[in-house]
Amino acid sequence: MTRAPLLTGLAVAMALASAPGGAADLDGAALFETHCAACHGAGGVGTPGLAPPLDRPDFWQALGENAPEYIGGVVTKGLNMRIAVRGEQYMGTMMPPVAGASDEELAAVATWVLDTLGGTQLAVAPADIAAARDTMTMGALKNLRPETQ
Repeated sequence: MTRAPLLTGLAVAMALASAPGGAADLDGAALFETHCAACHGAGGVGTPGLAPPLDRPDFWQALGENAPEYIGGVVTKGLNMRIAVRGEQYMGTMMPPVAGASDEELAAVATWVLDTLGGTQLAVAPADIAAARDTMTMGALKNLRPETQ
């Protein structure tokens, strides 16, 4: 037996093993800590006066089926509006779009927020992130936001 077929097979197996498997294979909690926790706090508990808590099932559930579109818009476009959450005022400090993350990573983070912090059992696909990046506006985000804070 020659080494070439064995080495070729090993190289293919290694390439397949290291290829990204999509948002479902990524650790949304770890990615949240990397991209979001500096402002929103570990586990999404918020930072008073800076960034609201995201551990608010009532808010995410009030968004209903619009939750994936809303969070996709927030992570791709940022958020700039005055809001009140649990009695704390956030005066429109701009949350920038999440930089340095792929659509797959943003989908994993958004799915983790909706599922773990929001209790919605909704998922965000990389295609949802790409669509939000292409079409979402700040006005549309404001219109999607429910009364529940």
